[in-house]
Amino acid sequence: MDLALTEEHSLLQKTAREFVTKNASLRRLRTLRDTRDPLGYSRELWKQMAELGWPGIVFPAEYGGAALGHTHIMVVLEELGRGLAPEPLLSNVLLAGSAILLAGSPAQREALLSPMIAGDLLLAFAHQETGPRYNPRYVETRATGTAGGWTLRGRKAPVIDGCGADRIVVSARIAGEPADPDGLALFVVDTHAPGVELESQYRIDSRNSAILHLADVSVPADALLGSPADAGTILQTILDRATIGLAAEMLGGMLAALEMTLDYLRTRKQFGVPIGSFQALKHRAALMYIETELARSAVTAAHQAIDDGRDDIARLASLAKARCSDAFVLIANETIQMHGGIGMTDEHDAGFFLKRARVTALTLGDAPFHRDRFAARAGY
Repeated sequence: MDLALTEEHSLLQKTAREFVTKNASLRRLRTLRDTRDPLGYSRELWKQMAELGWPGIVFPAEYGGAALGHTHIMVVLEELGRGLAPEPLLSNVLLAGSAILLAGSPAQREALLSPMIAGDLLLAFAHQETGPRYNPRYVETRATGTAGGWTLRGRKAPVIDGCGADRIVVSARIAGEPADPDGLALFVVDTHAPGVELESQYRIDSRNSAILHLADVSVPADALLGSPADAGTILQTILDRATIGLAAEMLGGMLAALEMTLDYLRTRKQFGVPIGSFQALKHRAALMYIETELARSAVTAAHQAIDDGRDDIARLASLAKARCSDAFVLIANETIQMHGGIGMTDEHDAGFFLKRARVTALTLGDAPFHRDRFAARAGY
């Protein structure tokens, strides 16, 4: 596995870091939180990101994408994670976008992917429900066939970036019981259709999240994505790609928290010397660094596996997510601890990383779930 960035990756990383530093500061995140911004991010800034081509990185050129691959979007997600930028790259590209690319017809791809890549259409993906945690096949939401299409009824939560979305890709059961492995299908639902309600959630990381209520929502026949026979497999592929992308964002967050901590250890003095000269704090900082390097190896391997079309993507997705969930929480906790009293105040930025670490550790499967999944796939 090659951990070194190519020249193309390095240029993209430089552009993304400069853009996030200039436009998506933690001060802006604080303002979005304090004003209870209903979207939780800037649609204008998202449009600028689209003009840079970020939403189209993994999509074919025929839909306006660049077809550069997942190691390229890994670089951008890491930089967004460094700045805790809340813009909806994960939800639009790796969740909803992947669903449309993998399951959609050419007409559906053209109608939805092109405007999404241009930043003119916001997409979200609604799959998770209450019930057995993280089981992708557990779906209670029902879709019933009608003369002109389908009727959907159910509840989804949480829907990442659901508030303000123009279309939502929804998983629903067309046959069988909630935990059956088959009988699933994916639909594209207009958020303005009668019977659709998006209830905003307030989370500790202040990100955009919603509960989707579907009350006998009628959708046309062409709202169905692909064949129901393939829906379960496609659904798992979507979740694996999103899990790997989320791990890249988490890596960026833990790197920023580590750098913040090292800077404090070098400048904060006690007894006339920097506190970073104390042996006990050196050991803790060294552990934080080791955790970031192990996380980087796992994240890079998983993204390279997608681009290479390998058959161990699911195992590597679980490896990366388990590693990043544990490491991000550890590093965020240590950031607070080593900043002492000021790290616990809301005025200091350290708390933003801890809140994001706690939320992402539970999103798309927590560390115990992914360790168990990794072990099962590795034959333990």
